[in-house]
Amino acid sequence: MKDKRVGDMPRNFVFRLRTGEYEVEICGTREEVLKTIEDLPGLAANLHRAFEGLKPKTVATLTVKAAAEGVKEEALMQKYPRIPQTEKCDEAILRILETDWGKWRPRTVEELKEALKANGLSYPGSSVARVLMGLVKKGLVRHWKTDAGYVYILAEKEAIT
Repeated sequence: MKDKRVGDMPRNFVFRLRTGEYEVEICGTREEVLKTIEDLPGLAANLHRAFEGLKPKTVATLTVKAAAEGVKEEALMQKYPRIPQTEKCDEAILRILETDWGKWRPRTVEELKEALKANGLSYPGSSVARVLMGLVKKGLVRHWKTDAGYVYILAEKEAIT
């Protein structure tokens, strides 16, 4: 077994655990994984101490004041990106996600619906969600679940080496 590299060893047992914002995946033989799980409390404490310095020490507070009725419509138009008009929902969503607004952070279905609405495009929430799932399946968009629900962002294109 000395001649085998780590990458060549069988990895037939996988254990994945997500707690809060952390996710751990352990893979290897069943015996290796179970031994590592026994050591997990000590490993978790060490990891927590190792990354303690990376957490921000301050908390920013944002206060939002309600705007007057006339200003609300104008603020809505400025908040979301402008995109060229299109008849297809999938094209419109991709164009929004390609903007700086869409790349800045992952967006919820509600945010995307509001951005479409700001561009004069009105689609039901179920249609937007269905189109987003199609884009995820095609590999054009990535998504994951957060406390606010699923969020969506353009999939990064892998560099060809």
